[in-house]
Amino acid sequence: MRQALGKGLDALIKRTGDIADRDSASVKKIPTDKIRPNKFQPRRVFSEESLAELAQSIKQHGLAQPIITAYDPEEKIYQIIAGERRWRACQMAGIMEIDAVVHEAMPDEQMLGLALIENIQREDLNAIDTAMAYSELVKKFNVPQTELARYCGKSKSAISNTLRLLELDGDIQRSIQTGLISEGHARALLTVADKDERKRIFHFAVEKKLTVRDLEDMSRKTGATDKSAARKNKKSTEEAEFESRLREHLGTRIELKQARNGKGTLVIHYHSLEDLERIAGLISGRN
Repeated sequence: MRQALGKGLDALIKRTGDIADRDSASVKKIPTDKIRPNKFQPRRVFSEESLAELAQSIKQHGLAQPIITAYDPEEKIYQIIAGERRWRACQMAGIMEIDAVVHEAMPDEQMLGLALIENIQREDLNAIDTAMAYSELVKKFNVPQTELARYCGKSKSAISNTLRLLELDGDIQRSIQTGLISEGHARALLTVADKDERKRIFHFAVEKKLTVRDLEDMSRKTGATDKSAARKNKKSTEEAEFESRLREHLGTRIELKQARNGKGTLVIHYHSLEDLERIAGLISGRN
C-alpha cells in the first residue's frame, strides 16, 4: 500500500483499502450480461488482440482475480469499478458468469474517484489515459498535484509533465493510446512550440519509424531554430500571413528572413531527400 493519502483523496475514497477489501463487500458470481461498464472508466482504448489473448487465458486457467462492482438496486445492474478489461475478455470467451466483489450502491462522485485512483496505479495504463485520470482528479475534485504526486509515489514535476501531454493535438494523443508512438516520442514533440511544425514532425517520425533519440534531436534543432528566428525576425502582418500560407501549402517549416529595403531570404526546411522531392514537386506543380 502506498503512503497514506492526504485529506483530499482520503475524504474522496474514505480509505484506499476499501476498494479491494473483501471483508467490506461480498464476492459472488454474477451474470456477465447484468454488468455495465463504469461511465467514468479512465481507460479509453481496449486492444482487441490483447483482449483475445486474455480471453484465451481465462478459458484455459479461469479468472485469476475478481472484478470490482457496485450494485445499483434501481436499475438492478452491477456497475464496474475496476476490471472492465477482464469483463470484456470473459464476454469474448463466452463465459456467462464472473466472480465479482460487490459493493453497495455509491454516489457518482465516489464511483469516479475510485475508478480513477484504481486505474492510475496500473502500470499498463497508457500515458494519455493516465494524464486524463490525473486531470479529472485535479479539476473535478480539486486534488492538489502535490498530494496526487505523494499518493502515486512520483514527483510533482512528473505529474505536471504527464498532464502536459494533454496539450498535444488529438491525433498525437490517440497515437499514444494505440501504441503507435511512445510516451518518450510525445515528450520530444512537446519541445516543438509551433503546432504546425510539431504535427509535421510527428507524421515524419511515424512514417520513418524514428527512435525517441532521433526525434529528440530533430525536435531540439527545430526548437532552437524557432527561438532564434523569433528573436531575430519580427515580421509584418503581411509577411506572417504569407509565411503561414506557404507553410500550409508545402507542409514544412518556412522562414522569412528580413534584410533591408524590402529584401530578404526565404528558407524552406526539409528533413530527407524524399521530403525534398515532395516539396520540389509542390513548388514545380508536379504534385
